[in-house]
Amino acid sequence: MTDSRDITRHYAHTGDLRSRLREALIDDGADPDRPTLEALAPYDQFHGRGLEATLELATLIEAQRGHHLLDIGSGIGGPARFFADRFGCRVTGIDLTPEFCELATHLTQLTGLQDRVSFEVGDALAMPFPPGSFDGAYSMNVSMNISDKAGLYAGIHRVLKPGAWLILSEIARGETGTLAYPTPWASSQATSFLATPEDTRRGLEQAGFELLAMRSTREATLAFGARSRAMADRGEKPPHRSVMLIHQALAKPAMANVARALADGAIEPVEILARRRG
Repeated sequence: MTDSRDITRHYAHTGDLRSRLREALIDDGADPDRPTLEALAPYDQFHGRGLEATLELATLIEAQRGHHLLDIGSGIGGPARFFADRFGCRVTGIDLTPEFCELATHLTQLTGLQDRVSFEVGDALAMPFPPGSFDGAYSMNVSMNISDKAGLYAGIHRVLKPGAWLILSEIARGETGTLAYPTPWASSQATSFLATPEDTRRGLEQAGFELLAMRSTREATLAFGARSRAMADRGEKPPHRSVMLIHQALAKPAMANVARALADGAIEPVEILARRRG
């Protein structure tokens, strides 16, 4: 059984995240005490393709003022703040890493969204919320750290209202090639649990979800990587800098391993839209 502390250590192994983000914002010419959502976006969207992927998911979300959404594996809170600002809804985030939740709360206060967005330290397999608490839920590049997929889906099903939606954005296991470590989500295979798209489909349906859509984002991910490398070659800052911020020296080999695995077919990024059956 995986120790959740191993996962937390992977994400919080460098420490002093708040001061590093502050320095990065200053270097960008942004006010670190009054950052805009746009200034934070290169750093607080800690998932594949960053803000680009969040914008895509926003087109799938049925959210409005008065709705309460759940962010499973909320990191430092970029998507939660984005959706609360975009839709006027409330968002509660849950994450294993205390440093992430502390910084997420701090940034939410700086951006003036603390009345709609909050974060709790907690385990996605034991979520401390009553049944039927949320109108919708999403999770972005989190399930790769969770071996008990059935437990994850059952837990999400429990806290959603009947008819509520669920969006998963994750790295699935591909059909060819080998994934080397480290990756942005795991230092070794010991904390990496990739499911195939078909495994995910079956697991969601068994948990009581209706699968509405599933699509590969492989081509979009390859194109995003190519654009980012071209920007770096020109001496520009790429649009997605959260992996470097959080993992520092580990970031370069981790991103290189993901790029190779994507090209070889060892991994397949997917987006999934499902609905809790009534």
